[in-house]
Amino acid sequence: MQITILGSGTSQGVPVIGCHCAVCRSLDYRDKRLRVSVHVAVGGKSIVIDSGPDFRQQVLRERVDHLDALLFTHEHKDHTAGMDDIRSYNFKQQRDMPVYAEQRVLDQLKREFAYIFAEYKYPGVPRVQTIPILDDQNSFSVEGIEVHPIRALHYKLPVLGYRIGDFTYLTDANYISPASMERIRGSRVIVLNALRREPHISHFSLPEAVDILTDLAPQRGYLTHISHLLGRHRDVEAELPEFIRLAYDGLKIEM
Repeated sequence: MQITILGSGTSQGVPVIGCHCAVCRSLDYRDKRLRVSVHVAVGGKSIVIDSGPDFRQQVLRERVDHLDALLFTHEHKDHTAGMDDIRSYNFKQQRDMPVYAEQRVLDQLKREFAYIFAEYKYPGVPRVQTIPILDDQNSFSVEGIEVHPIRALHYKLPVLGYRIGDFTYLTDANYISPASMERIRGSRVIVLNALRREPHISHFSLPEAVDILTDLAPQRGYLTHISHLLGRHRDVEAELPEFIRLAYDGLKIEM
């Protein structure tokens, strides 16, 4: 399995428009963060979790020339806005794109991308096959790959993380139930959100994320969905336990 961090930034990305803080002015490429997304290459299949506003730029940068399925964690725009760009894969692969999400999320996509789901479609619009995730307690198959959903809360909004083999990806969360913690436990690699140092209403803070990863004790933990308020990459990493690193755009994790 190869995991590629397509984007590691929060909803505004880093740098933030109009901001002149040390992070936003940093010349370190690891402090340039597009909106959060991840590519998983496993079992000969290519899967992307979340297609935010930077999706086109991300898959071009990483040369993701083939895509078998798209999974969504939840319906917020920084995770869904780039779905239109799957049409390039439609044209190249000559098939509808399987899109997996909870029914609530699919309903939101149908409202925001009404032209994709119209009865009479404009020529050239993206073609999708929507597949609802109806059970957050049991695994489902994505192109023959077993995927385990992980329930969490993003303030009061239910979101899904995903475990594929020994890899777990969970972003935009500020609460994980004991049952979900056990579904994650045993993962060799965990990617978890850590927005900033201070507490936040809908995201884990840095201390909270470190505590969770310390409890789960993966071989490697990575932090994502990072805002400019967290600090510069090099400074934050110097404070972290050795097994926890900050994710950055373009990071590749081999398993």
